[in-house]
This record gives sequence, structure tokens and C-alpha cells, in this order.
Amino acid sequence: MMNRLTKLTLKAALLFLVTLQFSQADDGGIKKAKKPNVLVILADDLGYNDVGFNGSTEIPTPNIDRIANEGVHFTNGYVSYAVCGPSRAGLITGRYQDRFGCGRNPLWAPNDVNQGLALSEETIADVLGREGYKSMALGKWHLGAHEDLRPLNRGFDEFYGFLTGGHNYFPEELTLSDISKVTSQFHAYKTMMLHNNVRVKETEYVTDGLSREAAKFIDNNADKPFFMYLAYNAPHSPLQATQKYLDRFSHLEKGKRKTYCAMVSALDDGVGRVLEMLEKKGIADNTIVIFLSDNGGPLKYKTDNGALRAGKGSIYEGGIRVPFAMRWPNKIKAGTVYDEPVISLDIMGIAVAYANASPKNQIDGVNIVPYITGDKKGVPHDELRWRMFDKKHYAVRKGNIKYINKINKKNGKVLQEYYDVKNDISEAKPLKLSASEKEDLQANYDSWVDQLLNPKYLGLGQDKKYTELHPNRYNTVVY
Repeated sequence: MMNRLTKLTLKAALLFLVTLQFSQADDGGIKKAKKPNVLVILADDLGYNDVGFNGSTEIPTPNIDRIANEGVHFTNGYVSYAVCGPSRAGLITGRYQDRFGCGRNPLWAPNDVNQGLALSEETIADVLGREGYKSMALGKWHLGAHEDLRPLNRGFDEFYGFLTGGHNYFPEELTLSDISKVTSQFHAYKTMMLHNNVRVKETEYVTDGLSREAAKFIDNNADKPFFMYLAYNAPHSPLQATQKYLDRFSHLEKGKRKTYCAMVSALDDGVGRVLEMLEKKGIADNTIVIFLSDNGGPLKYKTDNGALRAGKGSIYEGGIRVPFAMRWPNKIKAGTVYDEPVISLDIMGIAVAYANASPKNQIDGVNIVPYITGDKKGVPHDELRWRMFDKKHYAVRKGNIKYINKINKKNGKVLQEYYDVKNDISEAKPLKLSASEKEDLQANYDSWVDQLLNPKYLGLGQDKKYTELHPNRYNTVVY
């Protein structure tokens, strides 16, 4: 028979185990399970084959690979657009960006509230913030430079980064102390970093500085649920790397590829620093970590998209299929490989599901976790769709079949292509479909496009025209 001491010891042990599972008090004083942290790590212009988990042997990425190896590797992971701005607008809202007119790359236009993420839209930070999440955006914003469009006005509690579509990496080149000194679209790459609403002097290589600030935020907020949007500008141009990272590729000839590889290596170091802080604070198991690129790698910068056709800016797989992985030890088994199509919009779907949050707008993203674990049968998406309004290119993926429609702007001729992207990842062998199959794919797109808006602002391709229409574009005293 158990003695009194043994019973007390067992009782204490059970109480301790129960306590471990609870960390937040509800209004009635009863403890409930701590909601998972959500950490999105977004690379910029990363080639599909430039990470180890997708087959790279040239660039060691052990830390990025950890996310895939200790969680799930998506072999058919997509973004909703083939260039930066619209892709980010889709990711941060969980909605196809053309639903709210963000189908172009925003210009640097700090006086124009329409140049960026529409105010009608909620971000992941907005939605999770209502559920008690602390949030931070780091790095590249590119969703609007107007005061009303900046991170602190889009649901984030803290921001460390820059508002432009790209940025210089060497701190000595960040010489503009406020945006009133910006005189052209790409001149903004030289602005000093913003911490919330204050310009600060960065002393490290920018990739390293972003990693430092990310780790600091985790250190300071580990006791509460948080959302972090860590949007590195690496390895987006300008191609700049410190000697520390270049030395890792001494076997490569000096040039774009060597510098690019060094930039990816710096990015991987940063991911390692962030993962290490999660472990140190004891919250790794309850943190959803998602890694992906904002679009495919631009071929002119010597990125490696592997077997995929084309690259950044293209409706072919090389423009929209990206390195994509997720780790969540509490839910997802290590070493999982998921082959069904998923998309960056699903990040919002995951986040709101486990935060028990309710977005005000209907989202296109899906909680894909039950599909990954096998708790839910079928596929997350019957179809995925893309539209590039200015190029007059669009695509539909339904099952394994991808339909591409391209209109030649010079002669108006329509080119229609069909591929089995499961068995022909390079889109090299066009399929011959029946008339009814073609009609079904076209009808699928047509029903979707009827729900979309035309772009609400002139984009990067209309920089000169925009300046002509807005001669006071750079006249501002805003920070």
C-alpha cells in the first residue's frame, strides 16, 4: 500500500505536469494552454535550388535545412505573385492581392496613401493582436512608405528595418538620415534603419543586424504569444557581402555567384541565431516557424532555380514555386515531406486557426496543418491561380495540371500552354488536352478573375510616368 509521502510525491508530480501545459489565465482565473508563437522567415529572391533541403550542394544551409528536416518540406510550395510587393501583400493578408488592387510593385511614394497595402486589409499582426499577440516586423517592408501604411499602423507593435523594395547592406552606405533627402526611386536604398519611428545608426552588416534584433525580440517576449515577420532583404540586390561570408566560398571565382552565395550563407547564420534563441528560451516546441522566399530567384543574379523553368517575374514555376518549409514540434513530425500544392496565403490560415482568431475579411489561405498530419483527408486547395495584370499573363494549377495563358502585348496573339507539373517540373513537354478540359480550366480562371480589382496604383514599371503625374513626389519632411 502506498504510503502518504509517495502519494504526495505523485500528486505534486501530476500537478507539475498539468502546470507545464498552461500559461495564460482567462477571465475566470482558470489557466489555459499558451497559444503557439508564429515566426515567418521570408528570404528575398532566393533561388529554388539554393538551399540544402531542395538539393543545393554549393551553398551549405544547415540552419534553414533544420526547419525542413525537423518539420515539413513542401515540394510544391508557391507564392501568390512572381515579384516582391504583391507577393508580400498576399502573404501578410492571406488573400489574393488582386482582391484589393495590389497587383503591382509599390513605388517609393511617401506622400501617397494608395501606394501600398490597401487600408481595407488586415495583416496577420492585426488579427493576432486582437488575441493578445505581441508582434514585430523586421527588414524589408515594401508595402507602402506613407505614414498610414507603415508597420506600426498595420498591427505591429515594433519595427526594425526599412520601407523600400531593397536596401544597401553595408552600414557605411546608409547615409540618409531621413526620407526628405531621398531624390529618386532607388536612392531610398541608402536610408538609415528605422526602429519604430526613429532613425537609428546600424553598425553591422544589415543581414546580421536584422538577426540580432530578431533574437532580441524573442528574448524579451518569450513569456507571451508573439508573431514575428522576419523579412530579410537577402539575397536581393545589390549583391553585397562582407569578407567573413565571402571567405566561405574562396573556391569560387569572384563575381555575382560568389557574392550571392555569401549572402545566402549570412541569411542561414541569421536563421540559426533565431532558432537558437527559441531553444534557449524553451519555446521552440510551441513555435510555428515558416521559411520561404517571396518569389523565385532572378536568373540575371546567378541564382539557381534547379529544374524549374524561368525565374523571378515569370508565371512559369521558376517565378512562383519557392523553397518552403515549416517546423512545429508540438504538431508536426520531423522529416515530413508534403507533396500537395500549398501557397503563402496559407500562413494566415494556420496563424488564425491556432490563435482562435477571426479575420474581418474572408481569406483564401487554408490551415494546412491537419492535411500535413493526416488528420484531414483530401487536398488543401482544389486550384491555385495567378494573374500578372500588366504582362497579361495568368495561370491556373488544378491538381497536377497547370494552364498558362500569355498574351503578346505587341501583336495581341494568345499563347495557351498546358503542363503536368508533377511529372514535368520543368514545363518542357506541353500537354494536349480535350476541348472540355481546356474549357474547365478557363472557366475556373474566369470565375476567379471576376472577383478581382485592377491595380489601384502605378507600379515600379511606371516609375517615370508616376513622377510626371506627381512632380512633388519626393517633397516630404516625414521621417
